Amino acid sequence: MANDPQTPARRGPKAGTPEAQKGGQSVKAKYGNTFYSEIGRKGGTRVRDSRGPEYYATIGRKGGETTKRTKGVEHYARIGRIGGAARKNGAPEGEGDNAKA
Repeated sequence: MANDPQTPARRGPKAGTPEAQKGGQSVKAKYGNTFYSEIGRKGGTRVRDSRGPEYYATIGRKGGETTKRTKGVEHYARIGRIGGAARKNGAPEGEGDNAKA
């Protein structure tokens, strides 16, 4: 397929390489952080409009099932305790005493 004259060649460096990271840093320096927020918002809106809001519920459910299967129900109990500890201590979520546990 790569040799197919109808298929355009991919431009730019391979994702994850230092060259690609440098390109991302250049774009960030030129356009700022809001550029990435804006393209993410536009992409999310496009998906919502084309697939509907129930799509997000479906992929969230699938992700939760996968997490439960790979990490077990204990994982949810642990992160629940971490969240509860953060709120009890008055710290923002994820910054409680047990946040790294």
